[in-house]
Amino acid sequence: MQTESNEAVTLKDRTLDPQSWVSKHADYLFSYALTRLNDEDMARDLVQETFLSALESANKFEGRSTERTWLTSILKFKVIDVYRKNSAGFTKRGDHDVDKEEDRDFFDAHDGHWNDQHRPKEFGIEQPDLLETKEFQKILQLCMKKLPILWLSVFTMKHMDEEATEIICRELKVSASNFWVIIHRTKVNLRSCLQKNWI
Repeated sequence: MQTESNEAVTLKDRTLDPQSWVSKHADYLFSYALTRLNDEDMARDLVQETFLSALESANKFEGRSTERTWLTSILKFKVIDVYRKNSAGFTKRGDHDVDKEEDRDFFDAHDGHWNDQHRPKEFGIEQPDLLETKEFQKILQLCMKKLPILWLSVFTMKHMDEEATEIICRELKVSASNFWVIIHRTKVNLRSCLQKNWI
């Protein structure tokens, strides 16, 4: 059932209240998009698009989730669309295929273990509460901005959204082997960046 935009939309036991979306959910949705895209303007645009899409499909809201969860799921698909669009050219070029020369810089060719100069160091932030500090989060976001868009897309879908590997491969059109190469290289690059900028 859809009503005029200035009235709440009542479905089952849940109510949609579009008039309060900005005050109740905009900051949360913006933060969600920003941590996945590292682009403030795009995050703002996607939040606005999310609200518009939600208004257009309000009659599809079944009340099985909260209003925020429903809005977040709409935004999540919009973020995936951005990933797909931005990574399309990247996957066609094959820039993320395994590069053995680059891997030899980090790993011993004979046993696959870290080379001494690239062996991970202690971060000094092993206490879980320290991971939540604003300074660390700021540095992590700066390090993530340096990643190629496909790497960022794969990493955030896997480790922030906890998507299944098969879904990520299908949505971003990457093979399973390339997926693992991307995850590996992303972790190596993030660790290296954090060691340079945090320690």
